[in-house]
Amino acid sequence: MRLPRTLAAALGLLALAACTSPNPAGPLSPTGPDPSATGSPTAQPSEQPSATSSADPTPSPTPDPLTGMSLEEIVGQVIMTGAPVDAGGVAEVTRTAIVDHHVGNLFLHGRSEAGVQATAELVEQYTTLPDGDAPVMLVATDQEGYNVQVLRGPGFSDIPSAMEQATWPATDLTAAATTWGTELAQAGITLNLAPVMDLVPAENQQANAPIGYYSRNYGNTAQSVIDGAGAFARGMQQAGVQPVIKHFPGLGHVTQNTDTARDVVDEVVTADSQDIAVFEAGIEAGARYVMLANATYALIDPDNPATFSPEMVRILREDLAFDGVIMTDDVSAAAAVTDVAPGDRAVRAIEAGVDLVLASADPSVVPAMTEALVQRAEEDPAFEERVREAARAVLTEKANDPQRR
Repeated sequence: MRLPRTLAAALGLLALAACTSPNPAGPLSPTGPDPSATGSPTAQPSEQPSATSSADPTPSPTPDPLTGMSLEEIVGQVIMTGAPVDAGGVAEVTRTAIVDHHVGNLFLHGRSEAGVQATAELVEQYTTLPDGDAPVMLVATDQEGYNVQVLRGPGFSDIPSAMEQATWPATDLTAAATTWGTELAQAGITLNLAPVMDLVPAENQQANAPIGYYSRNYGNTAQSVIDGAGAFARGMQQAGVQPVIKHFPGLGHVTQNTDTARDVVDEVVTADSQDIAVFEAGIEAGARYVMLANATYALIDPDNPATFSPEMVRILREDLAFDGVIMTDDVSAAAAVTDVAPGDRAVRAIEAGVDLVLASADPSVVPAMTEALVQRAEEDPAFEERVREAARAVLTEKANDPQRR
């Protein structure tokens, strides 16, 4: 696996030459089979073709996954609502989001010691709420390890911190992550909001409130992040769980946590930084989901948090050639975005080019978000098409979900 072009430039020609050789223990492998391995041989024409034979018919266009869906149902596909794992059943606020507002994606939040079987039963209670014709739900959680591990108990491993994981051989970490991912799949989880790919300088480890302080980072160099996060993500994919690499373009240089502090501004990261290059490596290796940070990046887009930044989306789509799902960090309760009304948070994110809005910590804001999206789409045809584009992106990844095949 070669290093991404931006990181290669930063590390120099010698490092580039060292990293261009094949590395079986490198970052996660791209999903899907090799077309050359699965394609059938070209059919041979008969010696005497029929006089009535004709050219192959034109392939039918790919069906639009939005066909037959109302605007409200389409909007529901671009929202992910939260469900507390310790509620003892379906939380009414989450039921309202799913049943009344057609939300098609779920995030299990909080902390649980209930184990795999109980979690699977809880997931089933939620995923059977929509009408039978509704698209399948993405079911997500945070299972990074150590301080950030939502699901524990019988059947779930105790996952060490990313800092510890980063010290393991890549093959060992991938094997362990495959086990952890299998546990999640058995519980009905299809999406893990991990691994962290934030590049935290060693000198900022303890001062870095959101990541370093909790040992959520895979070491302190670009290469250790690429290797460790890549090995973790590859294991998740091998288990049939899609990883989400986060928090683009990196929270490693800040000292405040966007969950609890407003006006968190990074004054270091640029479009050419190694912080972005590590995400490029994850994308090149096959990541299909990228989560944006809620911080503001003064040297890239000083006017918007990354979550609301068209420039961040442009970097992902154009510079890094990412064609998967771009999602926000939680925007239901994060202090960094509370100066924006809930409905406007969803509108600004989608307008910027985001595909999936995470509203997990406080699902009571979901009705305001869906209603604002519907209203804006009804008033603005261009925005309605942006909503449709986002929903198609989400539904395309759902269709490719290995657990649903």
